[in-house]
Amino acid sequence: MCIRLLRRLAVAAALATAAGCVSTSMAPTPVPNNLLVYFGTYTSGQSQGIYVSRFSPATGMLDAPVLAASTENPSFLALHPNGRFLYAVNETHDAAGKSGGSVTSFAIDAKTGLLTKLNTQPSGGADPAHLVVDRTGQNVLVANYTSGTVEVLPIAADGSLKAPSAVIQHTGSSVNPRRQSSAHAHAVTVDATNRFVYVDDLGLDKVMIYRFDAATGKLTPNDPPFATAPAGAGPRHMVFDASGTHAYLINEMGCTITSFTCNTTTGALTAGDTISALPPGVDPQPSWGAAEIALLPSGRVLYASTRGHDSITHFAVDASSGSLSYVENQPSGGKTPRGFGIDPSGTYLIAANQDSNSVTVFRIDPDTGHLTSTGQTLQVGAPVCVVFLAAHR
Repeated sequence: MCIRLLRRLAVAAALATAAGCVSTSMAPTPVPNNLLVYFGTYTSGQSQGIYVSRFSPATGMLDAPVLAASTENPSFLALHPNGRFLYAVNETHDAAGKSGGSVTSFAIDAKTGLLTKLNTQPSGGADPAHLVVDRTGQNVLVANYTSGTVEVLPIAADGSLKAPSAVIQHTGSSVNPRRQSSAHAHAVTVDATNRFVYVDDLGLDKVMIYRFDAATGKLTPNDPPFATAPAGAGPRHMVFDASGTHAYLINEMGCTITSFTCNTTTGALTAGDTISALPPGVDPQPSWGAAEIALLPSGRVLYASTRGHDSITHFAVDASSGSLSYVENQPSGGKTPRGFGIDPSGTYLIAANQDSNSVTVFRIDPDTGHLTSTGQTLQVGAPVCVVFLAAHR
């Protein structure tokens, strides 16, 4: 496997002459000639775990993905700030004979992109759906969807995960009895100062706000302790702009985006407009669900994907107010775009189409944000998450 991978990577390098699932910096980042791209997946079908490919920003060419590590349902991935370690949720209801999912740590081979497992820790609840590494690289924070819990796992010097330093249970419900009868923590966001943690809870129609101590790995309820989304919206993922004063929440059930202003001193969120994540005149169907949200590095463009409609919508961002205005909508190049990633330069977007077992590469117009398919659609079993990392030759 390793020899075959090295050959493929060598071919990609010859054709060509960090980062995470989303980027929020206001200025483009200088990008190496080669990037590694990791794909988180579900393993109930064609996938065996986490896949890696080499990508050239100079040519837009994505090499055929290969298996980086076998692990169960690594649906969401997060990189350590030092680029040496990768963390994956194992989105399961039970793990190692115990109720709940888990989180696995990996060491990254800088040349090949292959992963070596370090250890696994319980996630603190069932069906972990999202995780992040705090900005100091001291902790992994994970949201458990079915249990409605959030957990903090300190990181050891060798990149492995220690026992949890905090587990918090959300309680309550909202207006949809089928999907909101209890808490469903869906994603975790750490603010730019590393002092506040925001947990989007689909079951509560709230964004829970915590004060965060990275040194101890402790979370304490903030004052105010939450911000509210529209009833029945179903908060899923959130992204902040580089200033930290504007945040955008994609709501899965309502197929909408809620804008917030953030008080960077108190951590409080004040809700602004809620707009459709779909084109004008298109009403969401019950089976549809908004999924991923991301800003270009310039901060001038925001993208949002919707499953069922199988598309990515492009919004312009007002530089002063942070308000969004619809620009256009593009097919995602496959079925069920659960996630997508933008390369650090803001030049390419790779969409992960879960139910067509494929990823599609789009070029981003630097002036308008318009997406154009490069014609590359590669096979990856049930892809969910896309993460970029600078590669070494």
